[in-house]
Amino acid sequence: MSAPESDQPGRLISHFRNRDSKQQLSGWTELWETDQSDLWDRGKPSSALIEFIESKPEVLSNIGCGKGYDVVALALHGFDAYGLEISKKGAVTARQYAASELAEPCDYNYHNLDTWQTGDVEDVTIVVGDFFQEPREVGVFDLIYDYTFLCALHPSLRQAWARRMHELLSPDGVLICLEFPLYKDLALPGPPWGLKGVYWNLLAVGGDGIIDRPCEEDADQEGPFRRLVYFKPPVSYENGKGTDLVSVWSKLPWQFPANTNEGEQG
Repeated sequence: MSAPESDQPGRLISHFRNRDSKQQLSGWTELWETDQSDLWDRGKPSSALIEFIESKPEVLSNIGCGKGYDVVALALHGFDAYGLEISKKGAVTARQYAASELAEPCDYNYHNLDTWQTGDVEDVTIVVGDFFQEPREVGVFDLIYDYTFLCALHPSLRQAWARRMHELLSPDGVLICLEFPLYKDLALPGPPWGLKGVYWNLLAVGGDGIIDRPCEEDADQEGPFRRLVYFKPPVSYENGKGTDLVSVWSKLPWQFPANTNEGEQG
């Protein structure tokens, strides 16, 4: 799932300024085809994800990409991993990276080399498709990781994102979100779009994720997901400006509104 981790947000915002929700995925594909993946590519997996899966395995029970850094890191830690990419060119790049890295992994895929580098390595599958439509054939997942995917989406697609996550997660699975960017004003244009309070509204409350300020969090709130863990990662990307948080969610029985998927990509 492509990620807009941008050093040059002006270019990204300009690129998407006149694109409505139905033109978002074509917008990301165009960036791949014109070799502008430098707008979000960090060249390595998420340190916060690696630290989490190495230090807190008790809450982890297959995953569903950009160039596939995090997908490969998960496979190297024993997960049968799937990455979803809208761009065919992006998928080819991810498959090439996975083949190289699985054969001879770089140290940046681990925090504790002595413990993890000798463990089992699982498969990586890169799927080309629309997150809101595909891949229906792969079933559900025990672990889904979201980082810089939600913040790439037009706000009108947020509730559809939550619904699709609910569909894709197994009954006993977990959704892990590295929440970014939390420092950005919710009123400012994106991508990346500011998300402070958005995950809670979408997942714990069952809202549409379009908010002008974070609401007070009520631990007894009943929504489509329950938050299991919430913490500040000891390591994360510098562009998170020290505000990134990790949230881990399990799903609950929930009926989404009938019009949740309005605005889906065709």
